[in-house]
Amino acid sequence: MRNSELSPTSSSVLADDGMQGRARKLAMAVIVCGLMICVLDSTMLNLALPQMARQWQIDPAYTLWVVNANQIASLVLLLPLAALGDRLGYKRVYLWGMLVFGLASILAACAPSLPWLIVARALQGVGMAGALSVNGALVRQIYPRSKLGQGMALNSMVVALSTVMGPVLAAAVLSQVSWRWLFSLHLPLALWVCWLGSKALPRPHEASDGRGLSWWDLLLNVLMFGALFLALDRISHYTAGTGLWWALAWLVLGVGAGYLYVQRQKHLSQPMLPLDLLRIPVFRLSMGASVCAFSAQTIAFLAMPFLLIESHGVSTAQAGVLISAWPLALAVIAPLVGRRIGRVPAGHLGAMGMCLFAAGLWALAWLPVGAAAWDIAWRMALCGAGFAMFQSPNNHTIVTSAPVHRSGAASGMLGTARHTGQGLGAICLAGAFVLWPGTEGVAEQRAMWLAGGFALLSAIFSGLRHTPVTQPAEPRN
Repeated sequence: MRNSELSPTSSSVLADDGMQGRARKLAMAVIVCGLMICVLDSTMLNLALPQMARQWQIDPAYTLWVVNANQIASLVLLLPLAALGDRLGYKRVYLWGMLVFGLASILAACAPSLPWLIVARALQGVGMAGALSVNGALVRQIYPRSKLGQGMALNSMVVALSTVMGPVLAAAVLSQVSWRWLFSLHLPLALWVCWLGSKALPRPHEASDGRGLSWWDLLLNVLMFGALFLALDRISHYTAGTGLWWALAWLVLGVGAGYLYVQRQKHLSQPMLPLDLLRIPVFRLSMGASVCAFSAQTIAFLAMPFLLIESHGVSTAQAGVLISAWPLALAVIAPLVGRRIGRVPAGHLGAMGMCLFAAGLWALAWLPVGAAAWDIAWRMALCGAGFAMFQSPNNHTIVTSAPVHRSGAASGMLGTARHTGQGLGAICLAGAFVLWPGTEGVAEQRAMWLAGGFALLSAIFSGLRHTPVTQPAEPRN
């Protein structure tokens, strides 16, 4: 059989000869580059919001919709595009997503007004959803099962490094030129990813289900996730004296749409909302662990600048350097953990990682006033190392516990868990500021205690999982 006739599934389990190794490296270069572009875009723009507000002479609060529009568009389309990937092929969805992302970046760079920029950012979110919804499924196609953990660890490392690089690059760009230049490299990089991906990514698999997506289900999915996001956003910005009627209205709409959506989906063999996968105990526990872990991470990331700068008197520049110890530790530990996936039960790795994560968060909550830089950095590094021990094994479990033909749905759930956890974490921190206003350091400290509680709950979910240990394959003659 010729190589061109091999299916993605069969080609992924071939032996690691020279050509197969080079092909895998090229395919992962495509995945890594696309992932890096999306993460950098998400982390760079926050620093540009004040500049936008000054340029258009508008209330800075309105500029938050530059971020919100992107997040909402990505969240509501993750599962539909993942389902489309299961039907049409992950390669097609990924490449079209990167192309839309790149073209939308040009619209964002040329935006003459805030509404124009918000629309362009929403289109970028559509493209990002296409790329991120099938990311895990493509990694599963590219790597044989014995090495899939290394691919997941590489993804985690790229996300960590991109997270710390984003604000640094944004600060360097904004100190010299306009915020519009933040979008300048997106199109050429996206086009390069599309060109190389068309050659290097695995061929689209044959559709496992000939039916297309239901427009009613698509609408209900958008209404459910979009309305719940807006409700959480309203609640997180609550201040005394302001009504919560809009938050309640969005919440009722989201819950109502969700109920109808679940009723329509629960009898389907391949539902857009992967209820079939949630019936798998290890998948369900891994999703719960992921939501709790990202809730803890979001609380900590958002509270950390306030805790260091406002409560401990650390300068902004020094705070940025100290916080970078977190993702740098994650980037160092993730590849080491990736080599142990399949040899050590993922539930054990995840539970140990989240216990370390909780210890690091509580150590930061106990941070003494006037602590030395090294005393802060080791606590950050402990958080990063703990999260690294958890993230790759947990992602590996979510992807591999689903049937091969449902890899797209499992990959989409990875992104959905991340978005859900981030939203829950943001509202919990906002609640801390509402409960303890004007008390220097108290709200941040108690938020860190709460984050540690989420991490401990994630450890419990991880410890309840029972995942088999894969023995190394016998070497061939």
